[in-house]
Amino acid sequence: MFDIAEELNRWFDQGRDFAVATVVATRGSAPRGPGAALAVDSHGTAIGSVSGGCVEGAVYDLCVQALQDGRTVRERFGYSDEDAFAVGLTCGGVIEVLITPVRANAPVFQVFRSGVSAADRGEAAALARVYRGPGELLGRALLVHPDGSYEGSLDGHPELDRTAAEEARAMLDTGRTGTVEIAEDGTRCPGGVTLFVESRVPPPRMIVFGAVDFATALVRAGKFLGYHVTVCDARPVFATRVRFPEADDLVVDWPHRYLRRTATDERTVLCVLTHDAKFDVPLLETALRLPVAFVGAMGSRRTHEDRNRRLREVGVTDRELARLRSPIGLDLGARTPEETALSITAEIVAARRGGTGVPLTGSGTPIHHDVDGREEGEARGRAAA
Repeated sequence: MFDIAEELNRWFDQGRDFAVATVVATRGSAPRGPGAALAVDSHGTAIGSVSGGCVEGAVYDLCVQALQDGRTVRERFGYSDEDAFAVGLTCGGVIEVLITPVRANAPVFQVFRSGVSAADRGEAAALARVYRGPGELLGRALLVHPDGSYEGSLDGHPELDRTAAEEARAMLDTGRTGTVEIAEDGTRCPGGVTLFVESRVPPPRMIVFGAVDFATALVRAGKFLGYHVTVCDARPVFATRVRFPEADDLVVDWPHRYLRRTATDERTVLCVLTHDAKFDVPLLETALRLPVAFVGAMGSRRTHEDRNRRLREVGVTDRELARLRSPIGLDLGARTPEETALSITAEIVAARRGGTGVPLTGSGTPIHHDVDGREEGEARGRAAA
C-alpha cells in the first residue's frame, strides 16, 4: 500500500472513502510482489496495480463490493484456479490479495491515515495487518514506528498488540515486507494469527564518486531505480548543480574522507567512476571494509590490475578485494554514457536480486530469483493438472 502513499494521502485530505487491495503473498512467477496495491474510491476512481493487468478487473470489483458492505476479505488468484481463464494469472503465478474498506468509521481508518502520511513524508514505519486468523480480526492493523511505539490495536488485547509490534519492528529494522506467524500461546487467538507486515524505510543510497560525464547518466538511472543519489568529487568545478540537476546531494570533498563520515548501510551502493589512483585507492580501501551492498569501480582492465596491486600494497586483503566489482557493469557492449549507466545499474540489480546477467532466452533459469524454483515448478505442475 505504501507504493501509492502519495495519492492515498491526497484522498485522506479530501475526505474520500476508498477500499484498498494489497498483495500479501505470492507464489511462482507473480507479476508484482507483496505490498503492491490497488485502491478504488467511492466514485470509482482507481489508482495503483496488483498484477500489472492480469486480474485488475476482478480486484476492482472486490474493492467496490468492500466499500458497499464494509467487509474485509482475502482472495486468491492464480493460473490453477478453476476460473483461470476469466481472471487467472496467465504467467503461471499465484497471488493472494487482502481487500480492506477505509471509511471514516472503519477501525483501521486512523491507522491507515497515519501510515500513509508517514510513508508520504519518507519516514520509516511498518503497517502490520491480520492476514489470517479469527474472521473478526481480518484486516485489523497496527502502525509500528522505529522506536517500537505503535498506533491502533488488533483486538483490544495489549498482549497480542505488543507481540505483533515486536515482530513488525524486527521486520522494519531490515526493511522487509512479508508475513509472520504469531503462535496461539500468548495471543488469546485460537490457532494464532498471521500478520502481513509492510515496511517502509527511507530509499537506499547510491553514492557516485567522480563528477564525470558518465556520472550524469548514472545519476538519472539511479533515481529511476529509487535510490537517493549523492555525487561526490574533490573538484568544485565539476561537482555543480548545473551538471547534476537530478542528484539529491552534491558533495565537494575528497571521496575517502566523505565516505568515512557519511552514513551507509547494507543497502548502500558505491560507484567509483574517477579511475584515478590518488582518489580510487584511499576510497576503495575504506569502501571494501564497509558492510555495504555493492562496491564497483570504473576503469580498463589494465587500470583494474594496477589498482588491485596498489590496494594490496596498502593492506587490502584478497577477501576484501573479492567484493570489488571491477570493471564495473555487465557486458552489454556499452559505449555512450547512457548505455554505460544501463550496464552499471543492470549489474547492481543482478547483485541485489541474485541474477546471472545472462539472457533469459534459452537459459532455463528462474525469471524471478527471489522465488523458490521448486515452488515455481510445483505451481506450474498444479496448473497443468
